[in-house]
Amino acid sequence: MKSQIYNHAKYYEIAFSFVDQKKQVDLFEKFIKKFSKKEVKSVLDIACGTALQLEEMAKRGYKAIGLDASSKMLDLLKNKALNGGLEIETVKNDMNNFRLKQKVDFAFIMMGSIIYVKNNESFLSHLNSVADSLSSGGLYLIENLAINWADLAFLKPQSWIMKQDGIKVKTTYQILPKDPLRQIITQTLKMQVNDNGKKMEFVDKDDLKIIFPEEFKLLIDVNGRFEFIGFFEREEAKILKKISSDNIVLVRKK
Repeated sequence: MKSQIYNHAKYYEIAFSFVDQKKQVDLFEKFIKKFSKKEVKSVLDIACGTALQLEEMAKRGYKAIGLDASSKMLDLLKNKALNGGLEIETVKNDMNNFRLKQKVDFAFIMMGSIIYVKNNESFLSHLNSVADSLSSGGLYLIENLAINWADLAFLKPQSWIMKQDGIKVKTTYQILPKDPLRQIITQTLKMQVNDNGKKMEFVDKDDLKIIFPEEFKLLIDVNGRFEFIGFFEREEAKILKKISSDNIVLVRKK
């Protein structure tokens, strides 16, 4: 099923414009300084969407590559790069099976997009694709692995409103259990848009698989191409001491 949400990339970018990409990239650089065994000159944003963090990294002089399955998202990214005088390469591909022409030194995936890997076999394929595209000693950073599954608040709908240039976007996000045996949830993302008086609504529903923390570490071991570094706080380069949906996972290419 084609995505309604991702086919409206501009509204999607407005919906998530609360992101502080400068602060996030500052954190990336702290992780790189502390844990990378490879000097970082090139970066890959996986499932990049409108790629706010990648834009910021391009501004800081990194060679930037954005990978996404959505042509609409990549078209918006290309236009932003052109208008901003930035060099950003785009790759249209599925994140479970891709290859780059040249390896990068750092890779990242944001906003919980890792959940779109729908089963363990696909996750192992994803890890192989990342490993094939990442230099030895380089970091792979994953934001927001869904590790807070035991908290009922995890299942409550979240809603927020963002405005830009006369456009108002109300976004509602919710996940609900579908198949506990297979760790399958149904994710619903809805955008209600008022574009200078023109009202629209877009809804995506996806069945996705939660990867539990210990399962994640085991799959990293099974894959055999990465070292597991740890679960970290999303705001600081500190080891996570209690469970949180706001988290960063770091692995390093062997």
